[in-house]
Parts: sequence; structure tokens; C-alpha cells
Amino acid sequence: MNLTQTLRNQGYDLIEGPVRNHKLLQLWLKKPFNDVQLYYSHIRHAFISDAKMNEVVNTALHVTSTTKDEYSFNIGLSMLEDILSSIGLGSFEISARITSGKKISISYDHSITKEVPIGEIQNYLASSDFLHPNRTLLQNANKRNILVISGTLQAKHLVVEIETDFSIEADLVAILNETADGKLNFSRNSERELRMISKGGNYFPVAVKADRIDFDMGHFINTNLVTDNRRFF
Repeated sequence: MNLTQTLRNQGYDLIEGPVRNHKLLQLWLKKPFNDVQLYYSHIRHAFISDAKMNEVVNTALHVTSTTKDEYSFNIGLSMLEDILSSIGLGSFEISARITSGKKISISYDHSITKEVPIGEIQNYLASSDFLHPNRTLLQNANKRNILVISGTLQAKHLVVEIETDFSIEADLVAILNETADGKLNFSRNSERELRMISKGGNYFPVAVKADRIDFDMGHFINTNLVTDNRRFF
């Protein structure tokens, strides 16, 4: 199964780039032609309302290592090093140790998906006021520049399978494990396929669901899902 498509079918996008601090109900700013950036660490820091919002676990979206994305070798290696950097393992430069191959698959395991029902977010915004007078916040709201994170997919393990174009010797596996210093575990799937699993004990964000907040002249109108058809994070 394709990881990216599976997530998009549920309204999620994989996180790109080195920033991986995404949490439920954060507000992010996405102006036209600009990168998305964190705006408020929680919706309550910008909007105040008596309406309740509840965090729920979405059991329908449970990602395992059988759901993966496959890449050509150099593309996959480039993406892998970005991911390793984003979860604090950037010092392990795998491209310096495995220089050639055929393809790379990237997946995640031991995942959990948490969401806030979009109806509750809409109810909150419909009855809300700004926490403080804020002209810039009003301008961004009216221009539909604000995204709210309504769901996060987190995982404990990054799982990578590397198909090489050479025979993998036991000595290479031992060197990789020694260099990884307990943060990554390497093993052989076959004579020419290497498997790597991250060994961190904490969950890290893998994908997010985000909705654009639609205001008109200071009045909340609606929210619109933005992460099911194009990448924002």
C-alpha cells in the first residue's frame, strides 16, 4: 500500500522539512507564495470561547510498516537524510556509508492518530472572540492565511528498507550498528537488502491534517480541509 496516498485519503499529508513540532490545535500561518510557519502554539492563545473541544483517537488510521512509499535510490536517500535530521538523528550520514543501490522504501510503525472533531473546532470559532485586540491577527484571518491543525499522526519507529546493488556483508551491518550508537538498528532482509529501524522511545509527528480558517470582515464563516490534495507542511 502507498503511504502518501493512504494518508491523503484520510485528509493527511506527510511532514516535509526539518521542523517536526506539530501539535493539535496549533495555528500556522500560510501566506501566498510563502512557506508555512508556526503562528500560535494553541488556538486558545489567539481565540477565546466557552465551547469545548475534545481530543479523540482515530482508530481508522493506523499506519504500519506494510504501508510504505518507494523511491529511486538517490531520491530516497535524500529524503531519508532529511527525515533523520528532523527526528534528531542528522549526525548519522547514511549516504557516506551506503553509496549505491536500486531503491529505498520508507514507512512508519507503532503509530497513533489523534484528532479534534472539525465540528467542535467550528463551534469554538463561531462563538469566539480574539483573546486580545490584534489587527494583524484580524488581517490574517480575513485573508484566510491561518491554518489550524485538526489531526496528527505520530509514530515511534521509522522503518527503511534499502535495496543495494552489492552483497551486504555482516561486517557492514556491524559497522552501521556501531556507528548508530543504539539510535538505529540495522539488519539484513536478504543478501542485497538492508533494513533500518529507529529505536527512539518517543512518538514523533509523521503527518498532519490542517484546515484553513475562513473569516469575512471579522466574522467566522467556515473551515476548509487543505491537506488532502496538496502539501503544506
